[in-house]
Amino acid sequence: MESPEIESNNNNQRSKDENKKSDITYGIDQVPPWYLCFFMAIQHYLTMIGAVVAIPFILTPALCMDDSNPARGTIISTMIFVTGLVTIFQSTFGCRLPLVQGGTISFLVPTLAILNLDKWKCPDDTSSMTSEEKEELWLIRMRELSGAIIVASLFQVFIGYTGLVGKFVKIISPLTIVPAVSLVGITLFQHTTEAVSKNWFIAVSTTILLVLFSQILVNVKVPAVTYRKGDGFKIIWFELFKLFPVLLAIAIMWLVCGILTATDVFGPGNPARTDVRIKVLEDAPWFRIPYPLQFGMPTFTVSSILGMLAGVLACTVESISYYPTVAIMCNAASPPVHAINRGIGTEGFGCVLAGLWGCGNGTNTFGENVGAIGVTKIGSRRVIQWAAVIMLIQGVFGKLGACFILIPDPVIGGCFCVMFGLITAFGLSALQYVDLRSSRNLYIIGISLFFPLVLCPWIQDHPNAINTGVEIIDSTLSVLLGTTILVGSVIGCLLDHIIPGTKDERGITLWSKEMALNTNEQTTDEASTYDFPIGMETLRKWKFTYYLPFSPTYKMKKF
Repeated sequence: MESPEIESNNNNQRSKDENKKSDITYGIDQVPPWYLCFFMAIQHYLTMIGAVVAIPFILTPALCMDDSNPARGTIISTMIFVTGLVTIFQSTFGCRLPLVQGGTISFLVPTLAILNLDKWKCPDDTSSMTSEEKEELWLIRMRELSGAIIVASLFQVFIGYTGLVGKFVKIISPLTIVPAVSLVGITLFQHTTEAVSKNWFIAVSTTILLVLFSQILVNVKVPAVTYRKGDGFKIIWFELFKLFPVLLAIAIMWLVCGILTATDVFGPGNPARTDVRIKVLEDAPWFRIPYPLQFGMPTFTVSSILGMLAGVLACTVESISYYPTVAIMCNAASPPVHAINRGIGTEGFGCVLAGLWGCGNGTNTFGENVGAIGVTKIGSRRVIQWAAVIMLIQGVFGKLGACFILIPDPVIGGCFCVMFGLITAFGLSALQYVDLRSSRNLYIIGISLFFPLVLCPWIQDHPNAINTGVEIIDSTLSVLLGTTILVGSVIGCLLDHIIPGTKDERGITLWSKEMALNTNEQTTDEASTYDFPIGMETLRKWKFTYYLPFSPTYKMKKF
């Protein structure tokens, strides 16, 4: 018989576990009613759409594409379509966590470094070009990016499905993550300035609304009318600002711009007008299914591939840190090794698809949707799968994709101020694991963040500075040394491993507990969360699958 003290402690522990379980409304394996699934899926779709739409606003000018080119809408529709495709595969057969996969800002940094090379820079004057020549101008650049994304992403496929990601993680320390992720946001401040400076009033107002809705009014509820059969109409209090801060800010400022456009407060040609790119919407097709190689056969050059590899590495580091976080949010068991391996391999496979389809960008785990799970307490895998289906449907209706191109640049610029700031902050959050009282750590942080901001812009402004006499070496080094996230992460990783320091000081002890990659000793129920939805009986019969790093049966039996 247990003593009263032990029984009391057990009761307290059970009480804590029950409270923890009640914190999530729908767990990872739970399936809400179909009508709730639909609205929850819409919510996830709206969470990711802002980030996806923001990418072409930076990408297409670098591709030398005119603002009025309807292909802008095609690129957005393609991105959304591929996002849905990869999300379904990841949530069903990949890591099996409720993660949305989509276009990522991390790929923009190496992309801009590649397009900054002399041979890819946009010509100063295109007025004498024919429409066919202008079209080919951006198409050849898109093919180059597609080829670089496809080949570079094969690295992610390889380390994931072969299980090497576990060994790869061992050399990634918090002081590697800080520059790798933070410099993504810091580097893109110039593009934010370009968008914001087109109309400071609209841009700053958008930023203020985002802060107001997402931080100040986050716990304020608004009345809403609902109807249920048998109960009739009822008034409920709805957490509008907590769920839709980005959507509300964009919608309100888009409406303001529309009113100021209609009343001619914004004169003709004003970049804050809502009709600046109206021709894009008019020329966009109603229905168009994106398909592989729609922009032509990808081209492959060593410099572009190696440069894009920097984006792949940054995405890998970022995603690995998301997996255990999402599992904790969903009250699920820590993802085992095979789920981590399969997740990273699937992300690489998704990037290959993005390159084949001509997105001009890779795919990665959306941090915004990870945050949405924490806010809404909805961690159901089925909801994410519904959201992916919505993305696929939206991706084939061209006019819907083109609609987002009409959002004025200053509104997007105001969102950039928050989005890029949050990416920077996410990278800096890795500092919680290290000892910030250590002069060693402060030295590494300072050098790895500051030096890339000195070197990389100079390399980009002086593309001919590297002259070895071999063109392929010159262009490769120009891209690599012009990519801040690569230079910063290499410096941080190198210094962290060669400058003496204890594991506690470097943050390795706490970081290894956070990752917990070797969690294979799980109960049957915990392990089933990461099992395939079909074919598990067959896999368990085939003994060789116990040795496959991406199989759910991996290391679950001893021989």
